[in-house]
Amino acid sequence: MGKRLILSVGREFGSGGHVIAEALARRFELDLYDNNLLEHIAEEKNVGGETLKKYDERPKNRLFSRTVRGYSNSIQENVANMQFDYLKKLAEEGKSFVVVGRCSETILKKYDGFISIFILGDRDVKRERVMRLYRLSEEEAEHMMTRKDWERKSYHNYYCKEKWGDSRNYDLSINSSRLGIDRTVDLLETYIRARMEG
Repeated sequence: MGKRLILSVGREFGSGGHVIAEALARRFELDLYDNNLLEHIAEEKNVGGETLKKYDERPKNRLFSRTVRGYSNSIQENVANMQFDYLKKLAEEGKSFVVVGRCSETILKKYDGFISIFILGDRDVKRERVMRLYRLSEEEAEHMMTRKDWERKSYHNYYCKEKWGDSRNYDLSINSSRLGIDRTVDLLETYIRARMEG
């Protein structure tokens, strides 16, 4: 692939956003970064990746956190900043890649070849997907969806001025429930290729 492409995929829980990001990474032959980012960081810092993953995309606990002289004692905040720095380093090196979440539509938007997408979905379709994937009851799926989206929103809105899921922050927002996962990927591929030619 000639032109550099950085693809940011935000998503509602249950919308299939992660699966869509994986499919786009395959179609454009790009590395995908999600919570595996922490494995790369753990390797660099010589710490346990599983320890870091517990704090991945988690909102900072303001009750038990303090910042003194620019240093925070919040593990969540430190993990988030390590990921932001790692992504910016990849972009500075001229790499092409796909990243899922992690405030990437904000922290990477100044780089050439950047395209940001937000995947949403109809609540009933998302609920069915969550019930099937996680083998949950309807009530459990509803609870999980609400909790996960609250965590993502709280995390994002703490680090970014722009609000999570607000369509004005993304190049394209799309409801995956309308076309289904595969056809949504097809449409996004067409959009991305058109942008790369422009």
